[in-house]
Amino acid sequence: MKILVINAGSSSVKFKLFEMRSEQVIVSGLVENIGRGDAHAILHGCQEHVRRDLPVADHDAALATVRDLLIDNGFIDSFDTLEGIGHRVVHGGERFSGPVRIDDTVLEAIEGLSPLAPLHNPANAKGIRAMRNLAPHVPQIAVFDTAFHHTMPPAAFRYALPERFYSELSVRRYGFHGTSHAYVAAECAARMGKSLDAVNLITLHLGNGASACAIRNGRSIDTSMGFTPLEGLVMGTRSGDIDPGLLAYLSRETGMDAEELDTLLNRECGLKGIAGTNDMRDIENRMRDEEPEALLAFELFVRRIRKYIGAYAVLLDRVDAIVFTGGIGEHSSAVRHAVCKGLHILGIETDKMKNENLTDEGGAFHAEGSCSQLHVIPTDEEHSIARQCLPYLTQGR
Repeated sequence: MKILVINAGSSSVKFKLFEMRSEQVIVSGLVENIGRGDAHAILHGCQEHVRRDLPVADHDAALATVRDLLIDNGFIDSFDTLEGIGHRVVHGGERFSGPVRIDDTVLEAIEGLSPLAPLHNPANAKGIRAMRNLAPHVPQIAVFDTAFHHTMPPAAFRYALPERFYSELSVRRYGFHGTSHAYVAAECAARMGKSLDAVNLITLHLGNGASACAIRNGRSIDTSMGFTPLEGLVMGTRSGDIDPGLLAYLSRETGMDAEELDTLLNRECGLKGIAGTNDMRDIENRMRDEEPEALLAFELFVRRIRKYIGAYAVLLDRVDAIVFTGGIGEHSSAVRHAVCKGLHILGIETDKMKNENLTDEGGAFHAEGSCSQLHVIPTDEEHSIARQCLPYLTQGR
């Protein structure tokens, strides 16, 4: 049973091919720089990596290249031999609370949600259209980043704005990284030897984009990202939480318009705004020389995470485990140590040696006697998407 997972961005397409009986990745790859002269495709999983430098004008050409790579290297005979195709879609709005088999109506709805995710949904829809043209007889499933957070109560997802903004413009907290939070939550429950609906977790997806999620009995009850991925934690280039009044002040004092402010907060703030780089590895290296900007960026990043842990601990009443994932969460022992330092007020204690000697598979790093477990679990959003596709692949096939 082979399932192909597609993650179509504005200028790239990532893909993974799974054998779902064993839940193993057969091969993965990407097509980069779509529409540019330096476009190329890379295939991982062969005895040697395969790279092709070739013109890729649009998403149709990109996914035709994916097809050719998979066929030429013997991984499939044709797209028609696939059991299904899963698509990552960033925004499902209020309409989509779980995976859905794609038809014309669903595709139109995904495109209709583009104002809520202008950088992502249009590209996701292009990938879907291309694959429907290339594999019209294969079931195709949309899995939404926002879906996991549909279990949040109104007190978590509503903003304190007049009701008309919610009813007429769908202004609310949606949350993102839901596929990642759902995946590591399930993996953490399994590592703890418990069922997912029996655990309370705080999951931390820490990378260039970063978010926290409070999970009660396996269900999201709150998350740090909001109407857009801008809210919440300090990120690589995003500011995270700020005083909304700051926008009016900046507009008056600098003359910046809405588009310029949006660019500022999404692309020029966060770690980059403080330290001049969004790479935590560079920041940690500069901290050894006690560079003030690096030290401040690190402290801001960690402090915001700790604030959310404290808030979510109160909401959950009981925290069985805190999970770190994402590029920074998985690889920075310094960030994990700083985040967990002082959590003894919650009864949480770390084992310094375990934290500093984890493998690529992650692991636990709480001390004996800690009231909550601490885990590093590598995220695998594509694997989660493939799993979520399975129940929908027998419908109408």
